[in-house]
Amino acid sequence: MHPIETRLRDVTRRTFLKNSGVGVGAIALSSLLGESLCAAAQLSNAAAAGARPPHFAPRAKRVIYLHMVGAPSQLDLFDHKPALAACDGKPCPEEFIAGKRFAFLRGHPTIAATRFAFQRHGRSGAEISELLPHLAGVADEIAIVKSLHTDEFNHAPAQLLLHTGFGRPGRPSGGSWVTYGLGSENSDLPAYVALQSGPLAGAGTGLWSSGFLPSVHQGVQFRGSGEPVLFLDNPKNHSATDRRQVLDTVRRLNEAQLADVGDPEIATRISQYELAFRMQTAVPELMDISKESADTLALYGAEPSKASFANNCLLARRLVERGVRIVQLYDADWDHHNNLATRLPAKCRDVDRAMAALIRDLKQRGLLDDTLVIWGGEFGRTPMAQTDTGTGAKSNPGRDHHKEAYTMWLAGGGVKPGITYGATDELGYNLAENPVHVHDLNATMLHLLGLDHERLTYRYQGRDFRLTDVHGKVVKGLLA
Repeated sequence: MHPIETRLRDVTRRTFLKNSGVGVGAIALSSLLGESLCAAAQLSNAAAAGARPPHFAPRAKRVIYLHMVGAPSQLDLFDHKPALAACDGKPCPEEFIAGKRFAFLRGHPTIAATRFAFQRHGRSGAEISELLPHLAGVADEIAIVKSLHTDEFNHAPAQLLLHTGFGRPGRPSGGSWVTYGLGSENSDLPAYVALQSGPLAGAGTGLWSSGFLPSVHQGVQFRGSGEPVLFLDNPKNHSATDRRQVLDTVRRLNEAQLADVGDPEIATRISQYELAFRMQTAVPELMDISKESADTLALYGAEPSKASFANNCLLARRLVERGVRIVQLYDADWDHHNNLATRLPAKCRDVDRAMAALIRDLKQRGLLDDTLVIWGGEFGRTPMAQTDTGTGAKSNPGRDHHKEAYTMWLAGGGVKPGITYGATDELGYNLAENPVHVHDLNATMLHLLGLDHERLTYRYQGRDFRLTDVHGKVVKGLLA
């Protein structure tokens, strides 16, 4: 046996790790345990401690992401196609279906024109549907991107691809990548918060998961009614002093285990217990929107003590105001395979006033310039009608999933306002100008936050991962 091996055999693991925290010992520890493990521990502590510098000067400091779960119909909201009216009810071109797979369409479907009127708005002349009159009022503040495309045509995989860069579970969400890169600006609140209106998306909580990143970067779900964060309150008949004593004891136990095994997740556990204790004061005040003025509540259409998308938009503003780095809002029931004529207007009424109010409110408070707002779904909808759902769809048709072309909009945070970027063909089926893949969208989001998507990597299972996988480019035409 080598002499060094003999000496190491006589040193306990606890003694070795306790004495390897600084100097040459730290270098040896990094080599023995692996760079990713030590980096993870350091990053967990850095995230708990505060903000980290970006790669370059950012245009945005924070993100509010409005995800419409189920995918809104771009052809009825933003991508006006008069040519569809001339073809309404006629069989779609053969090339639309030859060799293509759809989620539900079968046979040879017919073309479906929109039933809703479009008008141009603002100095930009943006074409917006009559279903979104409030958003039309801020047309000059938004950039409408009509040339998004994705690789997945079913909900959960497409949601995961959009939010994590991969169509299967297990990867970190975009919000986790952002906090991994930039840390937190508020020691009393999570850096990353998710809010939900309606049922959970098909991809579930994986949409705000930290994946293989240290779990300190996990998104924290806040609830719109009841206890804002589950298990945040003290147990019955336990005071804050009792809770503090328990946490101090648990901390000492965790610190002993951290010294013993060096697992970065233990460092995360310590910091998260402390964050939860501080949140007991910060969160109730944050979630109480009744303190907002009557004018502000009316602007959003918000109602205190009621779970809604409008309340969540107002909470998103309150969160970013307090230094939360990324807020994601998930609004359900945009999957309109049938009864599009009635279901789509109802959903637009749910969100139109509030999302326009969010832009106005951020702007009047001086927050829009460095807050990036993103709106959209996981894919688009077909220009062909879906009439075979078995739910009376022949007389009340909808639209099937469409991954080849769809629309999203962005505002604030270094985005060029009042523009329309990209275009589809005359029937809205294929891209015709400036295609934007979902990886390009994420690369652009990170760029606006001062992060190079190719440099923001994390080594896991022997390779470097990133949000944009091995693709993606910054869409410079969207930058102000």
